[in-house]
Amino acid sequence: MADDLALLIPEIIVLLTIVFALVAEMLRLPRIALAVSVTGLLLATGMTLPLLGADTSVFGGTYRIDTLSVWAKLILLPATALSILLARAELGGSDREGTVYVLICLVTLGSLVLASAGDTMLLVLGVLLSGLGSFALVAYPRDDAATEAAMKFFVFGSVTGAIMIFGLSYWFGGSGSTLLSELSLLDTKPVIAAVGLIAVIVGLGYKAALVPFHFWAPDAYEGAPVSIAAYMSVVPKIGAIFAFAQVVRDLPMDTHWPLVIAVVSVLTMTYGYLAALAQNNVVRLLAYSSIAQAGYFLLGIVAVGANPLAFVSIIVFAAAYAAMNLGAFAVLMRVGRTLDAFSGIGRRKVVMGIAMVVFLLSLAGIPPLAGFVGKFLLFGAAMDAGFTWLTVIAILNSVLSLAVYLRIVVPMYQQPDDATAPAQTAAPKPEPLITLVWIVAFVFTLGIGLAAQPILGQIS
Repeated sequence: MADDLALLIPEIIVLLTIVFALVAEMLRLPRIALAVSVTGLLLATGMTLPLLGADTSVFGGTYRIDTLSVWAKLILLPATALSILLARAELGGSDREGTVYVLICLVTLGSLVLASAGDTMLLVLGVLLSGLGSFALVAYPRDDAATEAAMKFFVFGSVTGAIMIFGLSYWFGGSGSTLLSELSLLDTKPVIAAVGLIAVIVGLGYKAALVPFHFWAPDAYEGAPVSIAAYMSVVPKIGAIFAFAQVVRDLPMDTHWPLVIAVVSVLTMTYGYLAALAQNNVVRLLAYSSIAQAGYFLLGIVAVGANPLAFVSIIVFAAAYAAMNLGAFAVLMRVGRTLDAFSGIGRRKVVMGIAMVVFLLSLAGIPPLAGFVGKFLLFGAAMDAGFTWLTVIAILNSVLSLAVYLRIVVPMYQQPDDATAPAQTAAPKPEPLITLVWIVAFVFTLGIGLAAQPILGQIS
């Protein structure tokens, strides 16, 4: 027991952080809750470093301590800390401010459980932990838009979660175990394996906002505070993607699950970018962008079990995605929610404008930025696994993505019209915390791209 708990020190620290931050909020000390949350997350990140290279499990194989789970902590914990700083900048001084920090940490804990799941019951626990907190975060503003978005999110999440639990019962009945490592026993029961797979795609696809389980995402991102939208676009999504990888690594290949995942990938990438082209609200545009980016993650998923590059590509792209997406949302918080608000901002705020261009070009996969490195590895993994056609479609969607992101870049360097001038004066005031977040994101977006080789050496 002691040895198992020693491997769970980062999760234990996050759990204690939640408890102490909640106590601080009960005492109406939001600044203390903020300090406890950020400090706890950074401490948990530091305590994760000794686990690099581990490949084991605890509590009878139900919770995995491996490359995926360790790197999930190293990506999600700092990303959560940056998200909390954004929340402080946007929601500081509001009612129940400390509750936001507690819920964000709770959702992160659920995402870590998903990324480390070695048992179907932990998949359910992870979805519940990350889901319940997310519903409350979306509803935080308590206005009509937030309430409607949270209700859609809740109903959709309840239904997809129930479907997943129902389907997982088939896997238990077919294998006689809830352990994911026992899924290989379903190689003679393809129908049972397929039913469970469909259920998992529904449950985790909803968390990752994969098409056709994405409907909640644009409304939830728009109704929620921008800082919460930024957080939800990164942490729960990456947790769900890593959970996908943990599941399919043990699933029999004769169920043809890679082909199913590949089809979902195509639908997700293509629909996400096509829908983004029609958006004038930048929050909704980035929401559809995050849907499309989830489709790219699936290129790594289809290669799991067929190519050792699969896990590496998923991890690198997850780190890149976290940096560039949080950075883009941080700049959005400084500028405003509409495309008109971005008119001329690149001329007035030169450094911030350059950073936003870097984030958007990285999302499109332009070298030598982090997004390019992640997508290049994903393309290689998918091609080596025999999915060249999927890679070609992904590359074509990358070209389409340029049209999406240029819809933001072009107005940034145009001379603003007189009609848009009032919108600029009404934009959110600069905040030091927001500036800190986009600077950190900018450094990592460039750093991951320029230092790809040493990073790959650490992962492999």
